[in-house]
Order: sequence, then structure tokens, then C-alpha cells
Amino acid sequence: MFSFFKKKTDTDHEVSAPTEAAPAPAQADTAPEAASSWTARLKSGLAKTRDRLGKNLAGVFGGGKIDEDLYEELETVLLTADMGVDATEHLLREVRERVSLRGLKDGSELKEALRTVLYELIRPLEVPLDISGHKPYVIMMAGVNGAGKTTSIGKLAKYFQSQGKSVLLAAGDTFRAAAREQLQEWGERNNVAVIAQQGGDAAAVCFDAINAAKARGIDIVLADTAGRLPTQLHLMEEIRKVKRVVQKAIPDAPHEIVLVLDANIGQNALNQVKAFDDALGLTGLILTKLDGTARGGIIAAIAKQHPVPLRFIGVGESVDDLRPFSAQDYTDALFD
Repeated sequence: MFSFFKKKTDTDHEVSAPTEAAPAPAQADTAPEAASSWTARLKSGLAKTRDRLGKNLAGVFGGGKIDEDLYEELETVLLTADMGVDATEHLLREVRERVSLRGLKDGSELKEALRTVLYELIRPLEVPLDISGHKPYVIMMAGVNGAGKTTSIGKLAKYFQSQGKSVLLAAGDTFRAAAREQLQEWGERNNVAVIAQQGGDAAAVCFDAINAAKARGIDIVLADTAGRLPTQLHLMEEIRKVKRVVQKAIPDAPHEIVLVLDANIGQNALNQVKAFDDALGLTGLILTKLDGTARGGIIAAIAKQHPVPLRFIGVGESVDDLRPFSAQDYTDALFD
């Protein structure tokens, strides 16, 4: 596989074009095997969180009767798993109610009650991304440097291709050195066209990418934007500009605004969600690097304090290790 680049003389933008058709959707008879493979990767990816949570819960629930000491131990376990104060208080309150209503007597029953209430808490985050009704469907990607934003774009491109969709990438991160090259590499790997520019304006890149997608009949545009901290006010204003310019190309776009979060930052993720939501109006989240942290409980904290839909989670470096979030799979991976 190879790629070529050509300069557009009127806009001085580069287009990295694919040389062959996008891969066909996965065959139906491979679905059960793929699901099983993902379940195994998810359990493996959540191993650090499960080990911290599971081992501590084993100590809590192994003591027999349910009493105040047990509740205090359980509170400590949930907090150390980075579920946050609000989510921990909610979970404890719900568990207590179930113990009272159902007359639960021992720790094993309490564990199942905890499993249920955790699932019920995070279940509202499970909102599958619906890309129907718009062509091109424009997804604007935001996040701080190091969160895995550009890598997530590459993995999303592969995911959407597996659904039979055509994809175009907009290299709108004109702020970070080598960001354009990194995205072009993902474009080559997935055989996807990339609209890029040597330096310049991020909004202009995204605008040209959307117009190119309209002309080519592309299904999905994934627009990268410069990584920034919420405290970098000038950069936050720039990303607002990107959104406004995207709306000039398609009035109801972007159709999805996704914040990419690094699971390793724990409770700081909540600050990022709030800041980017205030600035852009987030419609979805991607939580990456769950395999590298014992702080997987942050999902519960997000669900309780700022419940923006969690579209995808990442549990590894492989291109296939970014998948739609399933509350049931996540809960099972933590407790099984």
C-alpha cells in the first residue's frame, strides 16, 4: 500500500488519497468470534482496575455478615477505584436500600447488589452513535495532548470502515508538531484520504475537508483539532471557531462533538468534561488507555456527575481495541 500527495493550488492544502477501496464489512459468521475476542480483550484491559477493586472487595465481602464496618470498608474500596465521592455515596445508598428491602444477610449477596447498582448507574452512558440521517456525518474530535485523540481517530476510521462506511480525515491539529504526519500515517494504514495543510488555520482545514467529503460522497468526516488544556483560553476560543466554521460548511454540523479522555488522569477527567462541554456542547466521550490504569472507576464518577454519553472505550494499542461502550460488558469485566 502506498499514498501520494498533491497540492491544491487554490487553497494550498494537501490531500492524501487512498489507492484502493475501503475494506468490506465483516462477515456475519465472524460476529460471535469477534464478540468473544473483544470480551477477552476487555477483561484483560480492565485487569488493573479489576485487581484493585476485586481483591479489595474480596476482603470486604469475605467477612460474612453485613454491618457498618463492612459499609465503611466498601466505601474505601470504591473511592480508591476512583469512583469519586458522589458516585460512591450513591452506590452505598442504593446498596443499603437493597439490603434493607430484600433482607440480604451476607457479603456475597451484597456483592451482587453492588454489581447491579453499578450497572444501573453507568447504563445511561451507553448510547450507541447513530450516524444515519446525515451525509457526510461530521465528527469533531477534541481533547488535551497525550489523551490519545489522534490515535483514536485512526481507530475510529478502521471501525467505521468495518461497518461499510467511507471515511475522510481532516488534519485540523495544526498546533502540535507532527500531528499532521501522525494522522496521515493513520490514513495510509487504513487507506483513507486525509485533508491536511502545511501549518495555517485549523478551521480552514476542517472546512475544506467537509466540502471535499460532500463532493466525493463520503459518509463520515473525522475532524482532528489541536490538543489543549481547558485553562488555555486562547486555544479554547480557537476550537470554538472551528465549530463555527464547520457550521458554515454544513449548518447542522458538527453532528457529533467527542472529547477524548485518558483514563490515567482519574478524577481530573471530570474537570475536562465540564470545561469542554461548556465550550462546545459535548455529545460524546471516548475513554482511552483503560488497560494502563487501575482507575477504571472513573466511568461511575462521570455517570454521576456529568453524564455525557460514553461512545467508545479503548483497552489496548491494537487498531481493534477501541469499541462501543457496553455497560453490561464493563460491569461483567470488573466483577467476573
